[in-house]
Amino acid sequence: MNNLESHLFETNAVKVCHGDKPFWLTSGKLSAYFINTHFVYGSETDANDLLTFINENKNDALSLPKKLLDKVKLQYDNNKIYHTVIDEMVSFVKSNISLEDIDYVSGGERRDWFFSIIISYLLDKPHITIYKDSSAYISDSNMENTKSVSSIAGKRVLHVTDLITYATSFIRSWIPAIQNLGGELIWALSVVDRMQGGKERLEDLGIKSYSLVGIDENLFKDAFENGLIDDVQFNLVCEFIKDPEESMNKFVKAHPEYITQSLDSDANKKDGRVQLCIDSHFYGL
Repeated sequence: MNNLESHLFETNAVKVCHGDKPFWLTSGKLSAYFINTHFVYGSETDANDLLTFINENKNDALSLPKKLLDKVKLQYDNNKIYHTVIDEMVSFVKSNISLEDIDYVSGGERRDWFFSIIISYLLDKPHITIYKDSSAYISDSNMENTKSVSSIAGKRVLHVTDLITYATSFIRSWIPAIQNLGGELIWALSVVDRMQGGKERLEDLGIKSYSLVGIDENLFKDAFENGLIDDVQFNLVCEFIKDPEESMNKFVKAHPEYITQSLDSDANKKDGRVQLCIDSHFYGL
């Protein structure tokens, strides 16, 4: 198991459920594992603090990039986990893409910015800060002189993201933002690929997709062999990877009380995930 994989488990960026308590997803479905890639910023607490900072400052789009760079540079200098992850990403870019070919680095609201801002700085490339509504702001590599620009015609862009699943955010927001400027998104680099089709969707669009870690059985096998998860967790997550729907169907049939118990939880009542599962008739409910 390499350093990055270890850090994913150490920070709970990748978390495997206990055998009798799968995680509820916002979709209303169940999962044997959960991913919060941005936790490799150092810890869950550090990551949540940065998200709060972003939320408090993101409405001032012209000052946000510099404020964010100051924050993440400080974390990069003082947190070994985050420093290691960023260095691995920078090294990967340098080994796989000619730097002369990259005109801009971009990142999308909000978790991409944990990685794209500092990587842009370290690669000495201007940064495109993209919002969910596809609005975009361009800064130099020091995140100064941020401005709204109408055109980067013919320029080639590397988009840095925390996680790729189905590439929905790319298709809905990030790609249109670059196209609206006349640029071309050529490469995508993610810390983690859930290996659920996002890479293929991007490559069908002519975008080369790279990731440092793929969520597959080998990752969890390494975690099991290193004592990070037990045999019950390992078996459940392997079943889930092979067939997410059937594995959770099997779980619900074996543990029907889990639905009722989850529905009674105050947290689940608040976000409505369990009710969504029931209303959508997932798992034969």
